[in-house]
Amino acid sequence: MSEPPSRLRRSLGLPGAIVVGLGAMLGTGVFAVWTPALDWAGGWLVLALLLAAAVAALNAVSVSRLARVHPESGGAYAYGRLRLGRAAGVAAGLAFIVGKSASSAAAALTIGVYLWPGQERAVAWVAIAIALAIDLRGIVRSVRVTAVLTATVLVIVLVTVLWGGWSLPGGEAGDGWEPSSSPLAVLAAAGLLFVAFAGYARITVIGEEVRDPKRTIPRAVAWSFVIVLAVYVLVAFVVLQAAQAGVVLGPAALEDIAQVTGSEVLRGVVVLGAVLGAGSVLISLLTGMGRTVFAMAAQGDAPRPLALVSGRHVPHRAAITVAVAAAVLVVPGRLSWALALSGASILIYYAVAHAASFTLPGPWLLRRAVPVLGVLLSAAIVLGLVSVR
Repeated sequence: MSEPPSRLRRSLGLPGAIVVGLGAMLGTGVFAVWTPALDWAGGWLVLALLLAAAVAALNAVSVSRLARVHPESGGAYAYGRLRLGRAAGVAAGLAFIVGKSASSAAAALTIGVYLWPGQERAVAWVAIAIALAIDLRGIVRSVRVTAVLTATVLVIVLVTVLWGGWSLPGGEAGDGWEPSSSPLAVLAAAGLLFVAFAGYARITVIGEEVRDPKRTIPRAVAWSFVIVLAVYVLVAFVVLQAAQAGVVLGPAALEDIAQVTGSEVLRGVVVLGAVLGAGSVLISLLTGMGRTVFAMAAQGDAPRPLALVSGRHVPHRAAITVAVAAAVLVVPGRLSWALALSGASILIYYAVAHAASFTLPGPWLLRRAVPVLGVLLSAAIVLGLVSVR
């Protein structure tokens, strides 16, 4: 079967698409989201994580169904525009750009928190510039870099949580640790944790660069999601164990867990992993945002000059534009704020995707139950994010 026409080069197979999804998810979330999520969810951290995973899974079902029918760049922007009209598509596109710009700022600030505490913003701006330079080299090279970073981060995270968890003392909860939380706070924590799952949409956004997209995209989404969920559940249990043992967890939570082992080498490796992991996220996010702006410009919903493609088959003007947007959101310098803004915006983006999925034919469960439940849970989490300070 011939592939649908594409304006961009189709260079990604299933392994490459899985790497794109993993690279977009593993990084900011696994290194930065745990402390604010724990502060809000307390002993319900794992529940908040599973709630975030459930919302992400519902989103994945709707997005995968849409990607099979419309395998093109733009994600929910394209789906909303095609199935619901221009206004819905533009709303999704704007929500995506705001949310992913905030995610990019959070990823860049994560690098700063681990690498040079006190100078997070300066480090973040340098990181954005480097990620942009890699993206401008072309999607194939970006995926190769992401593959190396993702494999390294997986090993570092697993070694850290297993060694750190083994080294943590047992016993009762430490002084000052509160194991319970309010329902709204748990929902807000789920909103932060949802950001760590949102990277699988990166695969659908680059639909025009995937070979055999109708088969590859749904399989890549499923595999990357399952792998990341397993890693996050393991980390969540170790974070709870650390809190119960009285370990004070700051913004660099995994570094604090590594300190429990007494190994300065492991602590340094965790810092390296945070830099590599968040860097991988930056590469994936900037590439995905650039493709969405490219798609919007090609449709006339953004300035036409942003649809220009370079000789390397990269929408370079769009890529530079979104990098500047991410750099602006670094200015406040608050990691938790960037994560919350990202979570709320991306959930709005997925609400459009669910509405578009509602118009597709299919069995009742996929056509009605999944979109409706997805919208309701997303709305509840956004309510939690805007209610909890």
